[in-house]
Amino acid sequence: ATGGRVAVGGWWMAGDGWRVAGGGWRVGLQVGRQSSVQCAYSLTHTRYLDGTRTLFGMFAFRQFMAERPITYVVGFLTLAGFMLSLPTLGMSMGLHVWTSSVTGGVVDARFIALVDTALESPLGQIAMIPMLAWIANSAPRQLKATYFAIMASFTNLALSASQLGTKYVNQWYTITREIRDPATQVVETVANYSDLTALLATVIAIGLVMPLSGLYLAKRLGWQSA
Repeated sequence: ATGGRVAVGGWWMAGDGWRVAGGGWRVGLQVGRQSSVQCAYSLTHTRYLDGTRTLFGMFAFRQFMAERPITYVVGFLTLAGFMLSLPTLGMSMGLHVWTSSVTGGVVDARFIALVDTALESPLGQIAMIPMLAWIANSAPRQLKATYFAIMASFTNLALSASQLGTKYVNQWYTITREIRDPATQVVETVANYSDLTALLATVIAIGLVMPLSGLYLAKRLGWQSA
């Protein structure tokens, strides 16, 4: 919380109403200027748009995923996610200041975040499709349900590992928001974003190296992909 405002997920940019944070459609709502009904509407509207873009992305990439092996699709999605993460890293170093000055304020931080998250948000759901297609294609007929359950367990394990990794990365890099006492407006915690660029670079590097390392290992071991 910062001066009566709440931000959810990542670093966020100032502005009235809802704010877009880097890396997916994560929304911060300004408490005090919006009622709970308005906040709920903003979240619902954002989730609806997110789901619509994901569905559109699935249809747009259906032929691409059907004609290529899973390793190729996973590698493509990994590189695409890496490229779409670079604007967020650039904004931590002032990219939006330069683009705003060059374009007369059109391509500012809000514009970059909106476009970047609109392109990036479907990738997480699309990345699940190759796994589901592999199960449907390769699993024995009588064991398909079991294979789906096992892969769902691995997905939950990956999510838990991601949360654990987030905890450790946040211990390595200390980032704090300014917190004021609601009554006196005295600053209780000073804002510190000095490690933000290093944090984003580390997260982006992990998100690139780990999937590509897995693909390289699978190739070296001679594993076949559908």
